[in-house]
Amino acid sequence: MARRGVGTWLREGVWEIPLRRYLALLLAAALVTGLVFAVRVLAHDDRSCAPGVSRPQGSDECVGVATGPGPYDFGQDRLTDAAKAIARENARLKPGSYVTVALMLPYTSGSPTMLNDIQHQLQGAYLAQYQANHDSNGQSPQIRLVPANPGATGTYWQRTVDQLARMTTGTDTLRAVAGVGQSTAANKAAVAELTRLHIPVIGSSITSDDLANGQGGKDPYPGLARVAPTNTDEARALTKFAQLKQGKALLVYDNPGDPYTTTLQKSFAALLKGSRYEPWPFTPPADRSQEGTTANTFRQITDLVCDTDPGTDTILFAGRHVQLRQFINALGARGCQDRRFTVLTGDEASYLTYEKDLNRDALRHNLSVLFTSLAHPDAWVKSPPATGGSQADFTTLQTLLTSAERSPVGPIGSVALDDGQLVIGYDAVRLAVHGIREAVQPGKAVPALADVGLQWPQVKGRTLRVNGASGWICLDVHGNPYDKAVPIVELTPEGSARFVRVAWPEGKPPSPDCLPPAT
Repeated sequence: MARRGVGTWLREGVWEIPLRRYLALLLAAALVTGLVFAVRVLAHDDRSCAPGVSRPQGSDECVGVATGPGPYDFGQDRLTDAAKAIARENARLKPGSYVTVALMLPYTSGSPTMLNDIQHQLQGAYLAQYQANHDSNGQSPQIRLVPANPGATGTYWQRTVDQLARMTTGTDTLRAVAGVGQSTAANKAAVAELTRLHIPVIGSSITSDDLANGQGGKDPYPGLARVAPTNTDEARALTKFAQLKQGKALLVYDNPGDPYTTTLQKSFAALLKGSRYEPWPFTPPADRSQEGTTANTFRQITDLVCDTDPGTDTILFAGRHVQLRQFINALGARGCQDRRFTVLTGDEASYLTYEKDLNRDALRHNLSVLFTSLAHPDAWVKSPPATGGSQADFTTLQTLLTSAERSPVGPIGSVALDDGQLVIGYDAVRLAVHGIREAVQPGKAVPALADVGLQWPQVKGRTLRVNGASGWICLDVHGNPYDKAVPIVELTPEGSARFVRVAWPEGKPPSPDCLPPAT
């Protein structure tokens, strides 16, 4: 065999063979690395839902602020049309010409009743946005509207508030948060943090006294304004309307209560001096949107109701709508069907409008349910009061609704007015727009963030009040509406809310100047 030359040996033994081995090793390593990367990509749990919205670890809820250019409905088909309308309006705004208003509501709620109200508030908020941008005689800045979701029960309020805070700078120029939703502990914490960060908040349906300023002379939520009266004001208006007689009424209340039910209970209790019976408690689940076992308690309470003196004919109910529905159903099966009872309660009863699980036959057998509504379309149509609101102000909203049946304003989906939610969603954003535009300094295009909340004490009088579709919005120095119109409505067996009469916390409408008196 011929001996290989030194050059051949060096080439094959020292260079080519090891090189091929090194290359093979490098190729294998690259393949392994690529495989690992591919597996990681395939296994990556994408938590995003839309721009600004994502699913927190351990949750399937899409929470956050929907900031994208396209429409986003949080997976709720009933919100799609309104979301598309908002996206169209936002898309036409030029950078630098607008500020952002967020509508914070629990868009991922699993309750059909709650989603019905959210749909209506979103529709009303959009109509206020469209009006501000098209029907305000060229006033500026323009309004960009974005939905903000803290979760079905507000669990992710901190995450959402942090995102809203970041939006106060840069191109978003967030200048107000409207909506908020129910008076719950989570929403209370969210409002506290937002106002601590000097972000103005306009509550649409919050009525709890302890989610308001001015209690005990203190303002724990600087920059908070509200469209709805407090529970105390609602209770005053309701009991004055009902001309409650001592010894003729009893109280059924949520124990331990939440911010809404507790303040409503206290307001009712203060008006029940001289009652022959101690208040009767019930204990619902911590999540009051759940059924729990409360129906058993209400069955027992209705037995006790039948045991009362025949002169007792009024029941004040301080509870959420699920428990109210259970209580009404229990009263429908009471043993004393021959006795007539009237249940008086707060605005939570509006959630029972069209509630499929309500026993409507109960309302046909000597039982009436009257409640305070945040707004009602008939309040300004049938013999409207001389002050406190007007048919013309409500007609403005009706004209917008007619326009929203077609392009370019709409469509916005099916609408309803008798639950009051569309009206207060509209009024809340109108109040936000008023504060934003009043806060703009000469020569500036956009107001300073903190200056918007400073406008609320001046929202009053003949020229600076907001002529809302729900009635005049005249704020006191704490941001609470003064002597706001309170429609009293009756829950009907047909599933609607029948208007009865407008009542007033002060017992009569405000004077034409709408200036709150000294307290």
